[in-house]
Amino acid sequence: MSSIFRKKDVNSILESNKNSSIQKHLGAFDVTLMSIGATIGTGVMVLTGLVASRDAGPAVVLSFIASAIVCILVALCYAEFASSIPTSGSAYAYIYTSLGEIVAHLVGWSLIVGYTLSTSTVAGGWAAYFNGLLKEVGIHLPEKLTSIPSQGGIVNLPAVLVVLMVTFLLSRGTKESKKVNNLMVIVKLAIIVLFVAVGVFYIKPSNWNPFMPFGIKGVFAGAASVFFAFTGFDAVSTSAEEVKNPQKNLPIGIVFSLVACTLIYIVVCLVLTGVASYTKLNVADAMSYALASVGQGWAASAISVGAVIGIIAVMLSYTYGASRILFSVSRDGLLPKTFSKVNKKTGVPVLSTWVVGIGAALMTGMVDLKQLADLANIILIGTFMLVALSVIVFRKKHPNIKRGFVVPLVPALPLFAVACCIFLMTNLSKATWIYFGIWIALGVVVYFTYSHKHSSLQVKVKQKTQERKIA
Repeated sequence: MSSIFRKKDVNSILESNKNSSIQKHLGAFDVTLMSIGATIGTGVMVLTGLVASRDAGPAVVLSFIASAIVCILVALCYAEFASSIPTSGSAYAYIYTSLGEIVAHLVGWSLIVGYTLSTSTVAGGWAAYFNGLLKEVGIHLPEKLTSIPSQGGIVNLPAVLVVLMVTFLLSRGTKESKKVNNLMVIVKLAIIVLFVAVGVFYIKPSNWNPFMPFGIKGVFAGAASVFFAFTGFDAVSTSAEEVKNPQKNLPIGIVFSLVACTLIYIVVCLVLTGVASYTKLNVADAMSYALASVGQGWAASAISVGAVIGIIAVMLSYTYGASRILFSVSRDGLLPKTFSKVNKKTGVPVLSTWVVGIGAALMTGMVDLKQLADLANIILIGTFMLVALSVIVFRKKHPNIKRGFVVPLVPALPLFAVACCIFLMTNLSKATWIYFGIWIALGVVVYFTYSHKHSSLQVKVKQKTQERKIA
């Protein structure tokens, strides 16, 4: 039974990274922009309105602050791991070296679907802005092809198509997709500046009253719902093997981008709920709706155009992250090895990328955006909790390993992060917990029927046993 908690050797990871066939193209600026690109997007452009209307009211700004505090604590733990064992597996790899194989398998198993769900959620938000933009120029797509079945439609076709387009772009290679990503991030930041610059003149303080209509419980429910809006740094940490100087560049990208994104969220939340009543923000294209409601149609149109371009950057980051985790889990033998095959020309795990992309396309076309977001949230919060716990274990197991960044106040700070994560998880719905439980149960079945026997660590044990018999 102890073999299910066997740990991956840190030195083998570092050695494997040196011999990796994946090409290194990313610098500190690229990592920071990729992290901002993964973070700024659906959280601020879509979920802000939905969470304000359903959970927190104008106090959604407090929901974002609460989530930001937890994420900053966890991000510090990520920064230490990323600077110590830079590998494409991210949280999965960190936990494999500290808490053991079965826990790592379940984390990797969960993160693959967590990021796939995140891609689906983002695509749903993108489609709302895209459809709104088409209507402004007189093009009306059939509602059956822009709505999910629960809303009376057949499929959200624009959302499906954009996910497939992003998947195709990523399958062409990191070097090409990073150029597109950097451009889209700049566009996205420009439209946020436009929204704030125009919207600030139409703020009505009366819209902030009542400030906390759903009480403090609503604030924390909102914090749990918007959590994945901050999780871009995890997706970026999966790029470690493609970063030129990961010990230095990853911590810079993770910490700096998270602080910058938190400030952006606070400002946008205050302006959005000040311009439009929270009761009217139950729409996926909240920023455009708010400006259109005060007669600023030109700005609303510009934001829709920018959102259509900019939100694609988020899909790039999440699809990228999910495919790289699938690649890492497969490389370790916990899932079929075919998922870790890399295209010789592009240096990209093409099959993994397309599996994630097709899965995300199917879900975004058929499932409610809020349900997707909540399931992604519980997976990501649970993963972050384990990463924070792993830092404590990793310090004791590997005290002498070279660290480019060190978390302060260990174990107090990581334990506080763990407590905060548990608290946020308790604020998610029972249905979300049931779906999460089903997925974990499937992961356990996969581990004991396939992963445990095919694990690279198990293969090494068998080889050593055979060598002893021969000797």
